Amino acid sequence: MPSTLFSKFKMRDLELANRIVVSPMGQYSGDNGNATEWHMMHLGHLAVSGAGLLITEATAVNPQGRLSKTDLGLYSDENEAALEHVIGFCRRNGGAKLGIQLYHGGRKSSITTAWEGQKAIPIDKGGWVTYSATDTPYPGRNIPEALDEAGIQREIAAFVKAAERANRIGFDMIEIHGAHGYLIHNFLSPFSNTRTDGYGGSLQGRMRFPIEIYEAIRKVWPDHKPLGMRISATDWVEGGWTLDDSVVLAKELKKRGCDYITASSGGSVPEQQLQVGPGYQVPFAEKIRRESGMTTMAVGLITEARQAEEIVASGQADMVALGRGMLFNPRWPWHAAMELGEQVYYPPQYERSHPKMRAGDFLKPRAEK
Repeated sequence: MPSTLFSKFKMRDLELANRIVVSPMGQYSGDNGNATEWHMMHLGHLAVSGAGLLITEATAVNPQGRLSKTDLGLYSDENEAALEHVIGFCRRNGGAKLGIQLYHGGRKSSITTAWEGQKAIPIDKGGWVTYSATDTPYPGRNIPEALDEAGIQREIAAFVKAAERANRIGFDMIEIHGAHGYLIHNFLSPFSNTRTDGYGGSLQGRMRFPIEIYEAIRKVWPDHKPLGMRISATDWVEGGWTLDDSVVLAKELKKRGCDYITASSGGSVPEQQLQVGPGYQVPFAEKIRRESGMTTMAVGLITEARQAEEIVASGQADMVALGRGMLFNPRWPWHAAMELGEQVYYPPQYERSHPKMRAGDFLKPRAEK
């Protein structure tokens, strides 16, 4: 039987060679938001991995939305030029389609890098003002300013401007980052959103901000290019955002033409009780897909070829996203193709790395991508 994992998949006019996605992974290696030589290496070698889609790390839409000073950004002409250089290299040499994840860190912003412990940086020590739905801080982080309606419109405009830059660079699709306790999730979760105006209170009120961001980007993003959203499908804490809430949000986004949901989870509060195991978030993607009709991407401890095959073949999700597994084994799609008896892209410079490549049994050179 032909592999579903290695079958083509189309969203709007974008056709992916297979259902394998390189998940966005923060590198904390930017220079004033600019992509650097590290990004050239990191994204360049993943572009030739054989995955159908490569999505950049969470890319800040303005300086205040950065988690750390070394976040990648797309809020200036300099940012745009630096990232265009990297993406151009990936497009010329790689086989993957290219997506960008746009985000604002919300109340988690103004911290040190991951390997420096993600500690809060006070303003008097070089930090910056952070924003959220309310002034309730994430434990251990700076106290954010609650966005008023003018501030909300300012942040929406920042997402729009970044999307316009992403289109000029030539990205094939956009993923809006609405998960992991960042600004959009700050509005969705009752733990961080206790507003009493039109952007809070009921589920419909808490969904208003992400929906308005989606609608605003969709107006400027070319109609033939897909636009999706990553969400935390549950807060993993009683009284927080739930999987049923995620289904409602997916239905509302689908009405507006959203192309897919990536179903991640957690990040809103440290009290979360994650139940981590192989494919532990796949049931979220499955329920959202089944109950809303939304195309979904599953992510989280998907590490084995046959595991990934089962997820898409059984209809639990339409695509699978791998993060840490791709860092550990950036040729994961090649090994999966061998195991499943399928073909996958490779750069001709690497054709001597395996006997079956020379025989043409399972790999397709760049000309056939």
